[in-house]
Amino acid sequence: MIEPISLVLAGALLAAASGLPGLFMRRANPWAQRIAAALMVLAGLAGIWGSARGIFGPPSTSFELPWPAVGGSLIGLDPLSAFFLIPIFLIASLSSVYGLGYWPQAEKPRTARRLQLFFGLLAGSMVLIALARHALAFLAGWETMALSAFFLVGLEDDRPECRKAGLVFLVAAHASTLALFGFFALWRSASGSFELAPLYGNLAGPAMAVLLGLGLAGFGLKAGFMPLHFWLPGAHAAAPSQASALLSGVVLKMGIYGLARMAWLLPATPAWWGGTLLALGALSGLLGVALALSQHDIKKLLAYHSVENIGIILMGMGLALLGRATGRSELFALGLAGCLLHVWNHALFKSLLFLGAGSAVHATGTRSLDALGGLARRMPWTAALFIAGAVAICGLPPLNGFVSEFLIYLGLFKGLAAGARGAALAVPVLAMIGALALACFVKAAGVAFLGEPRTPEAERAKESPASMIAPMAVLAALCAIIGLAPVLVAPALDAALSCLGAPALGSLAPMRELGIASAATLGLALVLALALARPIARARLAPTWDCGYARPDPRMQYSSSSFARSVNGIFAWAIRAPKEPRKLQGAFPAAERLEAESGDPVLDGALMHSFRGLERLSRFCHRFQRGLAQKYILYILIALMLLALASLPFGQALPFGQAGGPK
Repeated sequence: MIEPISLVLAGALLAAASGLPGLFMRRANPWAQRIAAALMVLAGLAGIWGSARGIFGPPSTSFELPWPAVGGSLIGLDPLSAFFLIPIFLIASLSSVYGLGYWPQAEKPRTARRLQLFFGLLAGSMVLIALARHALAFLAGWETMALSAFFLVGLEDDRPECRKAGLVFLVAAHASTLALFGFFALWRSASGSFELAPLYGNLAGPAMAVLLGLGLAGFGLKAGFMPLHFWLPGAHAAAPSQASALLSGVVLKMGIYGLARMAWLLPATPAWWGGTLLALGALSGLLGVALALSQHDIKKLLAYHSVENIGIILMGMGLALLGRATGRSELFALGLAGCLLHVWNHALFKSLLFLGAGSAVHATGTRSLDALGGLARRMPWTAALFIAGAVAICGLPPLNGFVSEFLIYLGLFKGLAAGARGAALAVPVLAMIGALALACFVKAAGVAFLGEPRTPEAERAKESPASMIAPMAVLAALCAIIGLAPVLVAPALDAALSCLGAPALGSLAPMRELGIASAATLGLALVLALALARPIARARLAPTWDCGYARPDPRMQYSSSSFARSVNGIFAWAIRAPKEPRKLQGAFPAAERLEAESGDPVLDGALMHSFRGLERLSRFCHRFQRGLAQKYILYILIALMLLALASLPFGQALPFGQAGGPK
């Protein structure tokens, strides 16, 4: 029988090579894209099958590179790696099929081949990261992932928005790589090897703090939690929607994988580390959803919800590390189970939402919510599937987001009962995140899909082709299966938990009862729908009671900005809210313009102020660089005089006598 790791490697090679055949075919030949999609589907089937076997089989290592400088195994497969591999192969294969309708090669010959090439390389590089057992393999996959994603973000390089998003992403990606170079150098100093094996012995306090800080910076920049998220909204909005689904649904999880692998390779992490991750997760979740509410670009709205959900995942990981440090096994198991299951769930429903948003963008040609409206009548499948993703991301039964968030809630309440102060603050924050997410998706779904079309493009919209609807339907079905039968994923969770040394869920999490609750919620919703169906069917259409409202205009509907204005006011202290226009004066006031979308507080605030400060400093220093030889000689003389003055207190240590001459 074929080894699981061999199947996974075959899937990785097929994925990485899926875009190569198109390079040898005509630009507009649609078969290049079909071959790439077929290879990606084959890669997905092989990879998912190998990963599923790897979850329940013994850890396997089957590839070594005979370099004396490397030594040991470069890659291996264990249940944790396999757990993260499944969403990589699933989302990549479904998104590739989606691209047949969304980004057809016959219509976009200039960019389609590049999209297929770097999409495949991105999927293959993430597989290498999950399999890596050596710093060399990990960094090779990490840098390939960064460069492939950069070319996807900047695919439409004729648009300034895409070029800017690509540049910001590239800076963040290489800052992440630089931090990881430092991390692995310190790891080598502590362990004596670059192998990613458990680190035995105790690190000193400062060394542990530096190692954890470098890991947080390197992996956190990729995960995209606050305040390291600044690259994420622009990148996810600029990339094609199938690439956005892969970036949000999977690429961010490579940062979470790195944090999880790092934390559990260390002998022990202090309790303050778990508290730090819990606090960062709460901050990221709350501010992420607040910033999402202030967006009227549908893809930026979804991107900020990725920041929010990464925060929820981080809260689960922080709770698990707190439980591990304090010896509370139930916190360890519930926090880690909620964290890992939300990795799967977020990959499913966020990919579904990005593909649904892409379907609306494909039909109308705009990402602005205020230019949509009334799409539910014209695109019923897209509307239904997008709303299914919205229900899942809000953590409502009967879909999958409810299950993973409930596990984190359960762990936080157990921590609260045990007197953990961090849990006392995290519980209301998690509840507030859920409430704000619900408000945000009522806004997004209502403005985009309900009401009347706001523009001629929305009026002319038509349903997307089957190649786009089918992948979305698969994702929605998986969201429903996990929500209605979470007991099916419990064995995979237990295998991943055991790989990290956590106890099995067992009686800690009522997975069967959660499924019953979800099924009961679905049954109640169906009963209510049937009860309301008859009165609605018998209702008669009549004109609106006018009182001056006989002929409503689409401009009279709620806009995305007006819908969220009251909630945005609560978070004005944290988000860069747009300035209100001046009050109109006189009978013939001057024209005024209102910018309704909030800027990012990190990128448009702190980072831009820092860059402007550096620019002013460089201009000041430029005054001294006039190209005159006399001035440079003067600078050298001043520097020598300063060095001589600085060395005076240390004259005894120099190889000279007391009188200053040579001995």
